[in-house]
Amino acid sequence: MQLNANLNERAQVDSTKLDWIPSPLKGVTRRMLERDGDEVARATTIVRYAPESYFDGHLHELGEEYFVLEGVFSDEHGDFGPGFYVRNPPGSRHRPHSDKGCTILVKLRQMDPEDRTQVAIDTSKADFAPTSTKGISRLLLHKDAREEVTLLRFDAGAVGPFHAHTGGEEIYVLEGSLTDGDGTYNKGTWLRLPHATMHALSSASGALIYQKTGHLPR
Repeated sequence: MQLNANLNERAQVDSTKLDWIPSPLKGVTRRMLERDGDEVARATTIVRYAPESYFDGHLHELGEEYFVLEGVFSDEHGDFGPGFYVRNPPGSRHRPHSDKGCTILVKLRQMDPEDRTQVAIDTSKADFAPTSTKGISRLLLHKDAREEVTLLRFDAGAVGPFHAHTGGEEIYVLEGSLTDGDGTYNKGTWLRLPHATMHALSSASGALIYQKTGHLPR
């Protein structure tokens, strides 16, 4: 399956308008944002676990990264509530489940094969740092030679600088709404901008976004 699979092209999806598609596991459904492959695929997906649902134990050959949007996601390493950001590096293994149900943003098979960094951050309890732009603060989640992952918080009325990212930019709107010269991005919108794409984000009412940069083809 190929869905928004050309990483050199701009892609935008309002995940709230997508149908939930059953996965091979009972009680686990998905909204697919990008995918290159079948069940083993490079993918960015919204995954919903019904109460008392689970995945069988499995290996992540090229890593897994997820952000908990709602509920509590669990595995043998812990219980991760809303706002948790987790990276399971290439070669890691787990058996995920959810006792009461949850929804997560998950990215599969997108890490450097040599990455061995395990990350688990409760962003709901972390402090954001001001940036050089008034009204925009950031929380660094992960940084290496290949990519950087942050949360960006826009106060109401904040206007970001006109900019481009070497290696592209990917955004998921967690709260609120943003705009740039190409459109408006409400909660649940996923946006991928290829290498060196110029834009400037602003928010009239405030917003919180997940942002990954540097990981796309150059």
